[in-house]
Amino acid sequence: MAIWLHETRLLLRSRMAAIALVLLAVLSTAAVAAGMAEMARQRAAIDAIASAQAEDIGAVATYVDREKDAGSAAYYSFHPTWDAPAPLAFAATGMRDVAPYILRVRALGLEAQIYDGDTFNPELALPGRFDFAFVLVFLAPLFAIALFHDLQSGEREAGRARMLEAMPGARRLWLRRGLIRFALLLLALGIPFVVGAVLSGVVIGPLLLIVALAAAYLLFWIALAGLVGRLGHGSTANAATLAGLWLVLVLVLPTLAHVVINRAIPVDDGAKIALAQRENVHHAWEIPREETMRRFYASNPRWADSPPLPEGFHYKWYFAFHQNGDDSVAARVDAYRRGLERRAATANALGWVLPSVGVQALLTRLAHTDLAAQLAYQDRIRAFHRRLRHFYYDYMFRDRPFGKADFAKAPTFDDATGASARR
Repeated sequence: MAIWLHETRLLLRSRMAAIALVLLAVLSTAAVAAGMAEMARQRAAIDAIASAQAEDIGAVATYVDREKDAGSAAYYSFHPTWDAPAPLAFAATGMRDVAPYILRVRALGLEAQIYDGDTFNPELALPGRFDFAFVLVFLAPLFAIALFHDLQSGEREAGRARMLEAMPGARRLWLRRGLIRFALLLLALGIPFVVGAVLSGVVIGPLLLIVALAAAYLLFWIALAGLVGRLGHGSTANAATLAGLWLVLVLVLPTLAHVVINRAIPVDDGAKIALAQRENVHHAWEIPREETMRRFYASNPRWADSPPLPEGFHYKWYFAFHQNGDDSVAARVDAYRRGLERRAATANALGWVLPSVGVQALLTRLAHTDLAAQLAYQDRIRAFHRRLRHFYYDYMFRDRPFGKADFAKAPTFDDATGASARR
């Protein structure tokens, strides 16, 4: 044990090594703190939904109670949905940084509401927010390079290499020095994460898995530094070579690969889907109402026995052509989703070749902040929206009056399933 402590003190006497370890610990701490603060902000926004919703519905209910019109209630009422962050979300913000985690929906056409702000494909965004995943994937390799690029070349340049090699147990010496550097790097990187994970309520399994993932990723860069060191060049050349490899493996190749994936797997724009849905909705004002209702009843036979439309405007016709608008883009929505999933699967497959991509993909998967989590949230929104429409349709298509007390019967969103306790 004494020799290990001696080697540790010897390493920490190096100003560069000490500064590197302290800086990595500071960056890891800042990233964990920033991630936790962001998740706390998101949870606070979600917690504030209930009171805001009660105030909003109260104002709508006062207005609707005068007319007893279910169509007005459905048109003016917004119903919140939300995607609460998982305990590990602080470590890898992922798509929560670019996709909505709160969405208020009405019983009108849903696709335009979901895709209204979708102007790009964020599932392939590279660096993302400054969080633990960013520090691990992009910055930690630089610190590994700083501590390992001169592990042996530094001793050669100082004239001590031959003497050390001649000593008994020379291999154990290099192994011991390497293990000390690795352990200190992992501690500087991992301790802030473990503290943040414990405070966030992360269970032991995923916590240990991410620590093991961080250790494996550091070992990859340490092994790379060892291979470069065996070429026999000087410390400066080693550092330059490793920095070039970092640039290529972490930034250049992932970016080029994602560009290739985007071109190889073309995906429709979500905003174009929203525009197409709106165009179909607007076109419904120009066609006979009977045609609109025939299309609606064909896909919604449950309300086919609804009384005929009266003269003038009726909300059930208005909501019918909104649903027809959703149905008209259903094939495009399905193709869009399958395209995103193919892109994400192909990008994740890069992780078997590019460790930086694989580590980031696994982190977002464990944190439930990847594309699959976002699509699952959309599925919960759609399940809730279907129940919401059916709730209001039962009033509109049966010509039942809708009063203030009926708002309490409306479905409420369940973050776990998107289902409702009330149907």
